[in-house]
Amino acid sequence: MPEKQTEKIFNSNRAAAHEYHLLERFEAGLVLTGTEVKAIRGGKVNLKDSFAQIRNGEAWLVNCHISPYEYGNRQNHDPLRTRKLLLHAQEIRRLTGKVEEKGFTLIPTKIYLNKGRIKCEIALAKGKKLYDKRETERRKEADREARKAIKQRRTM
Repeated sequence: MPEKQTEKIFNSNRAAAHEYHLLERFEAGLVLTGTEVKAIRGGKVNLKDSFAQIRNGEAWLVNCHISPYEYGNRQNHDPLRTRKLLLHAQEIRRLTGKVEEKGFTLIPTKIYLNKGRIKCEIALAKGKKLYDKRETERRKEADREARKAIKQRRTM
């Protein structure tokens, strides 16, 4: 019997798709403390202003806000601490080369649970210009209108 793929998304960074061209996506594990895991499972995580960077051959998640665990005691975690991302060495080397190019960055797109482990999806991204954002919005609006017209035509 095939194993059922369970994936629960705790937070997704929808603004990332609006602000950046997302080129490649990578799944990374996170090094977390116990109270961070409990807070994430409670949905108390925010990826809005976070980014990933590579320092000394290691990947780090910076500026990700995980609220303190409600029932945590004095061992509760710092909400904005830098957290280590777990990636394969070859992926880190590849990302290092790409990030050193002008205009590329690493953006976390979602935090989710996969087979009992909390994972972070990071994307290699290039910033969008204002006209790119407008073009994307126009395309979405045109698609929306086309779907609406097809739906109205079917109901007649």
